[in-house]
Amino acid sequence: MRVLLAEDDMLLGDGLRAGLRQHGFQVDWVRDGQAAERELRAQPYAAAILDLGLPLKDGMAVLAEVRRANVMLPILILTARDTVPDRVKGLDVGADDYVVKPVDLQELAARLRALVRRAHGQPQDKLQIQDITLDPAAMQVQQAGKPVALSAREFDLLHALMLNADRVLSREQLEQHLYSWGKEVDSNAVEVHIHHLRRKLGGSLVQTVRGVGYMLPRGDRSS
Repeated sequence: MRVLLAEDDMLLGDGLRAGLRQHGFQVDWVRDGQAAERELRAQPYAAAILDLGLPLKDGMAVLAEVRRANVMLPILILTARDTVPDRVKGLDVGADDYVVKPVDLQELAARLRALVRRAHGQPQDKLQIQDITLDPAAMQVQQAGKPVALSAREFDLLHALMLNADRVLSREQLEQHLYSWGKEVDSNAVEVHIHHLRRKLGGSLVQTVRGVGYMLPRGDRSS
């Protein structure tokens, strides 16, 4: 899943980006508040990590502005401001979670996964659709209880479709979920990944809605 990281500390930001990528996230990294607000307004991220002490525009002001603009994606505040009034203010302004530096990377990844699950109405840590079980933390997939080996892109694509079960996603939406900045995307990349998912999990798993996109239905597969 694709997330935005807004952090001006170069060493910390580089470490978080690399670490979150190892946990299966596609990370776009900005280093000031104005860039963070611009990207949050423009891009459909699954979640965002927002430092409060950003240059050009304070993270709290960014949070307030994007919430006033009805940007509803989950936002996790990452900050050194660890007093209770600071935490209360951030949550009241519209943050969904709050992590104090220094941050444990495994905890940060787990909190992000939980935020995304809740945003999609998924209370459980594992996703279950039809006979497919997907574990975002372990990055594992099972079909009828048997493990299925997927590439990182295939896993991300299946994850997006399962989070949005019964909803049609366009090719552009899936590309935005799969690829962060600077990644070259072939014109048929999504179609290729869909083909591989069907080959590994069954041809009727992912449905094509002609002229619109792709959908993974919750119910039994139709022929």
